[in-house]
Amino acid sequence: MYLWIKALHIVAVVTWFAALFYLPRLYVYHAMARDKGEQQAIDYFRVMERKLYRGIMTPSMIAVIVLGGWLLYLMPQWLGMGWLHAKLALVLLLVIYHHACLVYLKQFAAGRCRRTHVFFRWFNELPVIALLAIVILVVLKPF
Repeated sequence: MYLWIKALHIVAVVTWFAALFYLPRLYVYHAMARDKGEQQAIDYFRVMERKLYRGIMTPSMIAVIVLGGWLLYLMPQWLGMGWLHAKLALVLLLVIYHHACLVYLKQFAAGRCRRTHVFFRWFNELPVIALLAIVILVVLKPF
C-alpha cells in the first residue's frame, strides 16, 4: 500500500508543479496582452487561468497534502528527521504561493492587476527554487 500512495503522491506533485509553473507564465502573457490592449487575448487568458487554477492546480495541491499526510501516517519516524521539517516548511511556502496565484487570478479577472510581465517572469521562478530544494532534501536527506 505504501508504494501505491507514494507513487500517487509523486504524480500529484508533478501535476501541481506543472500548474505552478504554467499559471504564472499565463500571467506573463496576460500582462503583455493587457499592456497592448488585446481584449480577445485577455478574455482567453482569463478562461485559461481560471480553469487551470480550479481544475488542475487546486485539486493537485489537495492531493499532494492528503497523500503526503497519509505517507506520514504510515512512516511516523520521519517526523523526527530534520530534512522532513525543511521539506514541510517549503511545502507550506508553496501553499502560500499557490494562494498568491489566486490573488493575482482574481485581480486579472476584475481587470485590476497592475503587475508587469517582468514581475511575473520573476514570480514564475520561485517554485523552481522550491522544487530543487525539495528534491535534494528528499533524495539526499542531509539532516
